[in-house]
Amino acid sequence: MALSYQRRLISEQDYLEGERLSTIRHEYINGDVYAMAGASKNHDRIAGNVSRKLGNHLENTPCEPFSSDMKVKVGKDFFYPDVIVVCDDKTEDEYYTESPIIIVEVLSKSTRRTDQTLKRLAYQNLPSLQEYVLIEQDFVDVEICRRERHWQSEHYYLGDEVYFVAIDLRLPVEVIYARVVNDDMREFLARRNEELNGNE
Repeated sequence: MALSYQRRLISEQDYLEGERLSTIRHEYINGDVYAMAGASKNHDRIAGNVSRKLGNHLENTPCEPFSSDMKVKVGKDFFYPDVIVVCDDKTEDEYYTESPIIIVEVLSKSTRRTDQTLKRLAYQNLPSLQEYVLIEQDFVDVEICRRERHWQSEHYYLGDEVYFVAIDLRLPVEVIYARVVNDDMREFLARRNEELNGNE
């Protein structure tokens, strides 16, 4: 005989109240709550590099970056992107926004599929969003999907400059990956050292 299971969905209000008290971050999708896993050093390096450069660039402007503790509300769901940029936030709640213009997600093996599918589709429904950025941590690949290009993917690699159109900022890929330890960065740094030593 088949057993029937009844899901106990959590209300949006209960979720938001619980998040303010919890020491662990949770995303809220279709009434279900999902705990967020801890991040690797490379993950934090990339997110920190991007957040720092965005913050420096946006000083004395109406726009500001937020890190992974700020929620983004999409419809009835709530996500914790790694970095966002908000320029005209009319959301009254201090713990989430509904109007980011840039969202950055640093990918890992455990999050890649969700970030590339479920979250990509959800974020594209935000009227404010101009650019969705996905950054691999295990190898060098920066992908940007822009509203003005109908969300078509553009990829950037070492030697390229990433252009954040929404805030008119250019960042070399190597700056995004500063201090990151993976095979691509090891080869890049070794090659650069050889070039520098050859010019001495």
